[in-house]
Amino acid sequence: MKILIVENEIYLAQSIASKLSHFGFVCEMIPSVGEAMQMEAADIILLSANIPGQDFYPLIEKFKDSIVILMIPYVNEEMVMRPLKAGISDYIVKPFMIDELICKIEHYTAFRQLQKEIAFYRDYFCNSLLMPTYSINTKISFPLIIKSVSQKVIDMCVVNYAIHKKLAINFISLYKNHHYKEIFKSVSKTQLTYIIGFETLRKEEKEECVKALKNIPVIFACLGGDLHDFKNVFEINVKEMTHGFQEDVLSVDEYIKTMILKFEDKYPDTELSKRLGMSRKSLWEKRKKYGITKKK
Repeated sequence: MKILIVENEIYLAQSIASKLSHFGFVCEMIPSVGEAMQMEAADIILLSANIPGQDFYPLIEKFKDSIVILMIPYVNEEMVMRPLKAGISDYIVKPFMIDELICKIEHYTAFRQLQKEIAFYRDYFCNSLLMPTYSINTKISFPLIIKSVSQKVIDMCVVNYAIHKKLAINFISLYKNHHYKEIFKSVSKTQLTYIIGFETLRKEEKEECVKALKNIPVIFACLGGDLHDFKNVFEINVKEMTHGFQEDVLSVDEYIKTMILKFEDKYPDTELSKRLGMSRKSLWEKRKKYGITKKK
């Protein structure tokens, strides 16, 4: 990660650069704003606010996509509020401890990464051709079970609902939890919780989950199995809901998982593995990977 230190006090700049290098940062020291304006890119800008006779606002504008931390001699409205409004990430008062600076760098680095991830996922779901189609069009009572042959379709449906209701999503995977009761500790009564892998539970376990989470904002994703005895089931028929497509294209993993769930009661393992073009050992490994417990 490259850090540009814009500081006319050379000994201070050298001291900061030396200490930051111990943390793995690559530092470049620039004594003036004019020279810094010639630089093409930097991940982080440490900008001194008291370089005599130099306007640092054009530099803030140029590096608006970088993390800019203003190094100031004291705090007042002009020194802090105007630069913050102009786009700096934060400020730090000189002299400062290097640990304080590292904490700010780590915080804003993580924050920027989170912003990029949020932008990516929002882009992915909102700009998908299927996104406007897959929406919950009924009145909801919780917990809600959404059933479909495609995990992607259920994901889109839940994200669409969360965006529409302006809710954050707490995500839980039953594929990773060793025991389904562990999810009860992670469910919030005020935040929307999205739980995938509902089909991996036995019927009595499903019933216990639904009962324990009554009236709590929880949505279960279910890729197969019999849900006739459950209320609050929203089933998405992919073929009916796609516009201009005959069917939804599943990934190989989604297809194999769906086939195992759909036909494991109909065929013995020898026949099912043969129809899927794999060995019985491979079928067992797939069940383990997807968290599917073989029904007895």
